[in-house]
Amino acid sequence: MRSAAITLIATVVLLGACAPAPSTVQSPNSPASAYIQNKGSDTIVNLALLWAEEYQRLKPEIRISVTGGGSGTGITALMTNTVDIANASRAIKPEEIKEAQTKNFTPVEFVVARDAIGVIVHPSNPVNQLTLEQISNIYQGKIDNWSEVGGENRPIVRLSRESNSGTHVYFLETVIRLGDSKNKSFFSDTTLLLPSSEGIISEVRDNPNAIGYDGLGYITQEVKLIAVAEDSNSEYVLPSVQSVNENRYPVSRDLYMYTHGDPTGAIKDYLDWIHAAEAQKIVFDSGFVPIKVPES
Repeated sequence: MRSAAITLIATVVLLGACAPAPSTVQSPNSPASAYIQNKGSDTIVNLALLWAEEYQRLKPEIRISVTGGGSGTGITALMTNTVDIANASRAIKPEEIKEAQTKNFTPVEFVVARDAIGVIVHPSNPVNQLTLEQISNIYQGKIDNWSEVGGENRPIVRLSRESNSGTHVYFLETVIRLGDSKNKSFFSDTTLLLPSSEGIISEVRDNPNAIGYDGLGYITQEVKLIAVAEDSNSEYVLPSVQSVNENRYPVSRDLYMYTHGDPTGAIKDYLDWIHAAEAQKIVFDSGFVPIKVPES
């Protein structure tokens, strides 16, 4: 993913990720017929950049601006009608839909890929597997030492994405609260909040005591994945494209794009292309799980 980060920096320049006025990203010899602004989830941003780059190659008359900032940031931008497409690594909340309806529109949801949230530790950590309850207790601060889950006598350093991240929200609801909407548990106040997926990887790589979580497409060989089980009587499963598609890995999710009402014109054409085999192969090649298995 280091190479992906370098690609992202270069591509942001190409795609105008700082959202300049359309005239600044058009070639004078090839004026754009449409300008699509796409913003939100940091989990999706690299994938969205690859999609935009390929689509612009196929249709040079289209210009697409892609920026991250978190799922909440993208959805907020959709509310104010300042983007055409909001990326989100969590489903839009009922209260967000109600807010949109007060602004006289209903967000329209598109599932564009699937992802697994991998729980990661330093490669030297002897712990290889954990149940969801153990992970929940670690992040709540009920388990503070690796020796309590079969590891060495070392304090646990908890790492998380920041609260505007859809990955943070999903992990809170699915893992810490174990999918129980009545559960009000929260991250321990000693949890370190980091602003990026790459930051989680970097910190776990450098800290033998750390535990973190990240989207499957960001996890590198510099860290160790933990096998996760629903409970102590269930199978311990590592995240992979296969285990997600077989619904065996317990911490997997859909990835979304939202539009300001039903899309039309160039926006609809772009979303149709994202759901086609060519774009879904980019999903697979990027380490995420396609909603359609690309043809071999």
